[in-house]
Amino acid sequence: MQQILFFFIRNKNFLLFTLLFSISIFLTIQTHAYHKNRFVNSSTYLTGSIYSLKSSITSYFSLKKENILLIEENSRIRKELESYRNNITIYAIDTASIYSKYYFSHAKVINNSFSKTKNKLTINKGINDHLKTDQGVVTSKGIVGIIDNVSNKYATIQSILNTNSQINAKLKKSKHFGSLIWNTEDPYLVQLIDIPRLAPVKIGDTIVTGGKSTIFPEGILIGKVKDFRLTEDKNSKYLNIELFNDMTNLEHIYVIRNQDSNEIINLEKETNDAK
Repeated sequence: MQQILFFFIRNKNFLLFTLLFSISIFLTIQTHAYHKNRFVNSSTYLTGSIYSLKSSITSYFSLKKENILLIEENSRIRKELESYRNNITIYAIDTASIYSKYYFSHAKVINNSFSKTKNKLTINKGINDHLKTDQGVVTSKGIVGIIDNVSNKYATIQSILNTNSQINAKLKKSKHFGSLIWNTEDPYLVQLIDIPRLAPVKIGDTIVTGGKSTIFPEGILIGKVKDFRLTEDKNSKYLNIELFNDMTNLEHIYVIRNQDSNEIINLEKETNDAK
């Protein structure tokens, strides 16, 4: 104890300087938007570099599992292509001329939280790879979340396991729409709310994205109905959805870029400003 006291006495000027310097830096970041944004981007880059190193080590031990998933996905894609080929044999179609407004790019998860109330993921792609905020993120099994922050080389994703998350979703069979949320109780279950009371719902029904935004295309898989009940006011149904994705174990993801999003957003903004 005496040695500790002597240390503080000998270095009191330096320690006081360090304390005051830290306070000044903190106040500068909090009160200036430019400095705050630079700090957020720098911290994203630093933590991203650390997570990337950790991910490189751990991913080596999961190669077998990832290969199996890729084989399954390739098998599913081949089946879909074969189905399309059988359906268009009557017509000669140049597939290179088929336009799609959605562009998919691959990235790797280098950090993932799922036990908090506001969970996020970090991926190893960023502004340099044409990523930006409000882009959807999926895997071959279903949705993951939405990008909420980017640096040059990395990006963070607001997971669907986040109390701020609210995604347009629907029942695949009946087409009834609702909002996908998370009640924080189970990382394998999310909730679909605002489904009309008279909407037909069965346990096992598939839930997909509704396509009512510029973020996710319509029909991206989410999960299946585990159970449901009427809300207290008896006007709507509350559904527990078992996710197709294992949100506790994600490695490879796809980022969705809607190439028409800016045009749609600007048009809607002009319409709202005109009212």
